[in-house]
Amino acid sequence: MKLIDLSHLLNEEMTVYPGTLHPKFEIIGAVEKDGYAELKMTMVLHTGTHIDAPCHMFKGAKSIDRFPLDKFVGKAIVIPCRDNEEISLEFLQPFEDMIAQIDFILFFTGWQYKWNTPAYFDDSPTPTVEAAKWLTKFNLKGIGFDSFSVDKIISAHVVTSENLPNHHILLGKEILLIENLTNLDKLPEGAFAFQCVPLKIENADGSPIRPIAMLDQ
Repeated sequence: MKLIDLSHLLNEEMTVYPGTLHPKFEIIGAVEKDGYAELKMTMVLHTGTHIDAPCHMFKGAKSIDRFPLDKFVGKAIVIPCRDNEEISLEFLQPFEDMIAQIDFILFFTGWQYKWNTPAYFDDSPTPTVEAAKWLTKFNLKGIGFDSFSVDKIISAHVVTSENLPNHHILLGKEILLIENLTNLDKLPEGAFAFQCVPLKIENADGSPIRPIAMLDQ
C-alpha cells in the first residue's frame, strides 16, 4: 500500500485564513538544559489542513469529538476543477454514479500550488448553492478542498449565513468540511481509501488533521 500525505506543514510562517492568528511555537524544554525536549504550540483549530464540525456554524450542533471514528474514514474520489470559475450542478452531475458509491469528495482546484503565496487569497472555485444542496442528497461524510474554503474568501470579512451559504448547507447536514489539502495531483482518477482523523478535543468546532490517501500498489 502506498500512503500519500495530503496535509501542509505547520509552522509560524504558513498561510492562515484572513484574520486568523499565526501559530506560535515555544521551546519550553531543551535536552541540554532540562534533560528532555518539549515544544509548546499555540494555534487556532482552523489552521493549516483541518476539518470543520457542524458547531463551527450552528450553536448546539455536534462538535468533532461527538462523531464516531468511522465518520473520518472511507472511500474518496478527486474531482479536478482547476479550469472552473465555479463548481456548478451541471459540472457535478456527470460524477453522480461515482459520488453515490463513496464517502468523501476532494476537489482539486489547483490552489495547493499557491500555498504560502499572496495568490492563495484569491477566490478559488467553490460550489454554487444549487450544487451544494445537490450534494446533500448523497451519504457523504465530508468534502474537501485544496483551498481555504467551500465558500468565497470574501466571507472572511463579515461572517453571515448569506456569505457562508455552503458552510451552512453542508454542515447543517453533518457533511464535514476539509480545508487546505495538498498533493491532490498525486491521487488516482478512481476511488481510493481515505482517512482524516481529527484530534479528540472536547467541544471542538474543528481540528487540525493529517489526512492520508491509501493507494493499492
